[in-house]
Amino acid sequence: MAETHKCRTDTVHYTWHKEHEPILAIDSGDTVVFETREVSDNQFNFHSTTEAISELDWDYVYPLAGPVYIKGAEPGDTLAVEILDLKTKHWGWTAVLPGLGLLAEDYPDAYLRTFDLSDGKYIHFSDDIKVPIEPFLGTMGVCPKDGDGTPIMPPGNFGGNLDVRQLTIGTKLYLPVQQAGALFSCGDGHAAQGDGEVCVSALECPMYASLKFTVIKASEKSIPSPQFQTKGGLTQKVNQDDFYGTTGVGPDLMTGAQEALRAMIDYVSETYNIEKIDAYLLASLCVDLKISEIVDAGEYVVSALLPLSIFNDSQE
Repeated sequence: MAETHKCRTDTVHYTWHKEHEPILAIDSGDTVVFETREVSDNQFNFHSTTEAISELDWDYVYPLAGPVYIKGAEPGDTLAVEILDLKTKHWGWTAVLPGLGLLAEDYPDAYLRTFDLSDGKYIHFSDDIKVPIEPFLGTMGVCPKDGDGTPIMPPGNFGGNLDVRQLTIGTKLYLPVQQAGALFSCGDGHAAQGDGEVCVSALECPMYASLKFTVIKASEKSIPSPQFQTKGGLTQKVNQDDFYGTTGVGPDLMTGAQEALRAMIDYVSETYNIEKIDAYLLASLCVDLKISEIVDAGEYVVSALLPLSIFNDSQE
C-alpha cells in the first residue's frame, strides 16, 4: 500500500551532487510532503529592505529539500511527479538583483519588495493591483548524471531550476532518471510568476508541497528532457478578462523579448501611473512572454501579454 512521508526540514543542499545522502527512501507510488525554504534561505525576511541585497551570500541561495531516493528508479527510466497540493506560507519577496534579469542594463540598481501572503488568494501589489496567488515550485529535478557539485541554476535536461509556471496543482511533471534512485530534490517556491520571470525573481516564498512519485520503466516511457501535462487551462485565474499585448520584432529572440518587455513596462507605467521599476517587478509576476512567430524569413515576433484582470477596475 502506498505511503505518505514527511520530508525533514533541518537538512537542505545547495548543489546537485550524486553523493548527497538521501533524506528519504520511498517506493514508487508514495507521496512526500515537503516544507521548502524561500530561495535566499532566510537571508531575507518580511521586514527586509533593499540594503539586504548587498549582503546576500550566494553560497546559501537555492536551498533544496531532499534528495529523495525512489526505489527501483534506474537511468533511462522516467520519474512521474504528480503535484497534489501547494500552499504558500505567510510572506514573500521579489527583487531586482544587479547584473541579472532580462533588462539588467536598464535597471542596474538593487531593489527589494516584500509582501504579506496571509490571505492566501492575492499578492496585494498596490492599492489598485492584486495578482492571484498560483503557487509552484521553481526547482524540481533529479540528480544529473554528472552531478558533482553542479550549481542549481541554470536548469538542464534533468529538470532543476525550470521556473515553469504551469507546474502547479494538478500538473504531472515527467523527469528523465539519470542516477540510481533518481535522487529528487525541490525548492524555490513561487507564489506567482509570469512566463519568463523577467526581472530574475518571481514572488519568492517558503512553501508546503505534496508530491506523488511514480517510476515508469524505460520500456514504457523514456524521454530526453522534462515534459509535463497540466490540468485545465494555462492561465485559469486570469482568463476571465482581457489581455494587453506588446511585441518585439526582429532577427534575434532575446532582443525581441527585451523590446516587448520594454514596451510593456512603458505601457503599464504610463497607463496605471506606477514607477517603471515597479512595472518591471509586476511583469515578472504576471506578464507572459510568448514566441508568437518564428518561421517568417528570420524576422521573429515575441509578445508580452498582460492580464488586465489584476487591476481593480477589471475586478468584480
